[in-house]
Amino acid sequence: MPAPVAIFTTGSTLRHVIVMAGTGSVGLISIFIVDALNLFYISMLGIEELAAAVGFASTLLFFTISVAIGFTIACGALVSRCLGRGNREEAARMGGASLVFMAATTLLMTVLIWPFLRDLTWLMGARGETLELSTRFLQIVFPSTPIVALGMCTTGILRGAADARRAMYVTLGSGLAAAVLDPIFIFALGLGLDGAAISTVLARFVMLAIGLHGAHVVHRLVRLPDRTRLIEAARPFFSIGFPAVVTQIATPVGNTFVTIEMATFGDQAVAGWAIIGRILPVAFGVVFALSGAVGPILGQNFGARKYDRLVSTMRDSLIVTIVYVAVMWALLAIFAEPIASLFGAHGLSRDLVVFFCRFAAGSFLFTGAIFVASAAFNNLGYPTYSTVFNWGRSTLGVIPFVWVGASLYGAHGVVAGWGLGAVVFGIASVVVCFRVIHRIGAQVPDEDDAARGLAPPPETGGR
Repeated sequence: MPAPVAIFTTGSTLRHVIVMAGTGSVGLISIFIVDALNLFYISMLGIEELAAAVGFASTLLFFTISVAIGFTIACGALVSRCLGRGNREEAARMGGASLVFMAATTLLMTVLIWPFLRDLTWLMGARGETLELSTRFLQIVFPSTPIVALGMCTTGILRGAADARRAMYVTLGSGLAAAVLDPIFIFALGLGLDGAAISTVLARFVMLAIGLHGAHVVHRLVRLPDRTRLIEAARPFFSIGFPAVVTQIATPVGNTFVTIEMATFGDQAVAGWAIIGRILPVAFGVVFALSGAVGPILGQNFGARKYDRLVSTMRDSLIVTIVYVAVMWALLAIFAEPIASLFGAHGLSRDLVVFFCRFAAGSFLFTGAIFVASAAFNNLGYPTYSTVFNWGRSTLGVIPFVWVGASLYGAHGVVAGWGLGAVVFGIASVVVCFRVIHRIGAQVPDEDDAARGLAPPPETGGR
């Protein structure tokens, strides 16, 4: 049976934040754990270039996933707003239109990028055998981008409907599928890196199947609109989606610069950065999940015009972020050496992993603040702010810090610079976010647009 129309408009906002972030993080962490296991299995093959190859490939794949995340944000925002207004029919049409737009844009992106996979990997610094292995991995995995994008879009629909449990099942099911398939294809069938790539593709199909079942069969929130309504849906979808995509791309752009800098210190440095990239989402999965969890809560209350609950939702989200990151940072610091050993890291790779766990991991206090603030900006109709802060963090907050760190302290300085750059932008994003929410509460809504649950407050005045 479909969930009640607007669950998030009543009850404790702290409870909603914890439930949504908790269930969302279970699914996300399951995928990231499998991703980490993937790298662990690859490292067991004893070929150093394989781990570096996965690191380069992951950087490019992260770019494409970031595009899908941006459009998923738009999907969740529109569905939750419609439900907040009590308009389930419009929510279903928005869900269907979102899937159409997601499929079209990611398919086009895949077709345009696929012929240049080797060139792009080379530009990131891959050379020799590492370049060939990275390219082969990408050639297998990259064509499945529209599949994983559609699967992610269904989680946006489910979160917009407040069904955190089924949204969790989508990613959890995909993670479990990969966990089973990885050792079979890598070791049992003897396919090595190719096996890891094939396993990834199959797990993405599992993700889409589970997501469509929840969004369409259970909630009936997928209804393909006719041509007229599809055209009407394009404006609100892309007005949120494009800025959100631009925002999401900022992170892989920053990470690409870090990867390029790391490449100058050799394959061990890139392998260490690849391991850090696997530790990050597993350790801070709750923070990653918060950005997706907060959006539907804000969207429903925004649709219902309950502005006081927007403030409490943001406050509670930041409290959860601070407490969680502090605890996880302490655990990483304590178990830094065993974590490095788990991945078979040695030499420079091991040093970088330990350094991250003991020092740089604390920067996620501020990165988490940017995530939460960005979710608010995207769902409340101010996506430009999200774009500014995320690109600021990934350019001004990465490039000069990483460059100076690399010049003074080598590969360790790269990691340190990457972490320090988040501080200023994290603090500033929170301050601006609360000002925006107070501004929204003082605005008079456009009743015509509000009746359809589509219109965000205009990005005008007080800038």
